[in-house]
Amino acid sequence: MRKVLFESLMHGPLTESAPAPDEAALAELAQRVDRAARACLGRSLSIRQVDAGSCNGCELEIHALSNAFYDLERLGLRFVASPRHADVLMVTGPVTKNMREALRRTYDATPDPKWVIALGTCAVDGGIFAGGYACVGGVSDVVPVDLHIRGCPPSPNDILKGLIALLKHVSE
Repeated sequence: MRKVLFESLMHGPLTESAPAPDEAALAELAQRVDRAARACLGRSLSIRQVDAGSCNGCELEIHALSNAFYDLERLGLRFVASPRHADVLMVTGPVTKNMREALRRTYDATPDPKWVIALGTCAVDGGIFAGGYACVGGVSDVVPVDLHIRGCPPSPNDILKGLIALLKHVSE
């Protein structure tokens, strides 16, 4: 234990440094998202996040979207607690046998029009858990998926770009 403590003191933190703030790019991104959401729905976009059996890496990146740097609400996007109030289901992790029925019920409870995003490599095709005894597979094996965002985990910028792509696709 002492060895690990001394090594951590000698090497310093292993975390990434914060991205350089680019207020102009973030403001332009906010306007694009807001315009796309209002053109498509006439209001802001509501997202319900569903964990279908993930390791929580993707959830950490989703939570980063709510911090002061990204501030998802400012972009015209918000997370809701109920699928009955959602436009988008953002599903993370491979679908486990225990979560298959819950995901299907959540999808059925979401009103039309609705879109599903498979977020992370595990949600796309099962990732490293594919073929495991408790894994059904990717999200598209249980419910129809409109957008796949790959990454282990995808960065908050990749998630935002995916949401913009979904809104553009829907508005066309």
